[in-house]
Amino acid sequence: MDSSDEMSFWDHLEALRWTLFRSLLALSVFAIVVFSFMRGPNGLFDRVIMAPCTSDFIFYRWLCELNQWLMNVSPWLGVLPDFCNDNFHVQVFNISLASQFFTHMTLSFWVALVLTFPYLVWEIWKFIRPALYDNEKRNVRLVFMMGTVMFFIGCAVGYFTVFPMTLRFLATYQLSSEIVQQVSLDSYMNNFLMLVFIMGIVFEMPLVSWLLSKIGILNRSFFHKYRRHAIVGLLIAAAFITPSSDPFTLSVVFFPLYGLFELSALFVKKAPKEDADDDDDTSTAVVKS
Repeated sequence: MDSSDEMSFWDHLEALRWTLFRSLLALSVFAIVVFSFMRGPNGLFDRVIMAPCTSDFIFYRWLCELNQWLMNVSPWLGVLPDFCNDNFHVQVFNISLASQFFTHMTLSFWVALVLTFPYLVWEIWKFIRPALYDNEKRNVRLVFMMGTVMFFIGCAVGYFTVFPMTLRFLATYQLSSEIVQQVSLDSYMNNFLMLVFIMGIVFEMPLVSWLLSKIGILNRSFFHKYRRHAIVGLLIAAAFITPSSDPFTLSVVFFPLYGLFELSALFVKKAPKEDADDDDDTSTAVVKS
């Protein structure tokens, strides 16, 4: 950062105003485009949002083929739930007069937010870049890129695995045969958006850990010390996200979360004591040699 490039308070305020204006403009344009492609038999709502409601969803077909392959290898390996049931279908109904219209609008906004996420991150980066030194610019640029990729991976995991598994369990769970199982539109959309975006945010764990490490709040010893606690906590979180009793459904959520925990440990600094121990070990090895 050069002193000649310093900006006044009003210059920063003006830059922030234009950053917000461009971000809102891009978000609005994408929301209008998504809104126009949402309806219809081949629209985004039927082909993407409602896709997990039927048995031909890609994740169900893949699990069906996987279970059949395991059964061919050995009957003892066929432990997956029955995903080959072609009769699976979740019926979504609407009881509020304006619910479909408002769902159309809000869903268009959230889908546009996901699509414009890289551009919004770039706008944030462009706004804070003048305040950084050259070495900080390289690090922060990498962090923004990684955060964007991890967010999309998290949303994909939520859409293709977490939400379908949760929907399939809850939609097929029956307390009594006297109860007709139907799902309201509002309930379906709330769970869909919550699980997809929660997974997108959860996948930012390595980025958050790196930032906390940079400011000295977090170090690698935390992950070593609380690994057992984290395993229990992640198992509880996985059981809460997918309240199913079979171990496969639980593992579908648990292992990505635990993988994020271990990946986060690689992005944080070692504690000073850990660095000193590593230096002592190296010195000992040199003396012995």
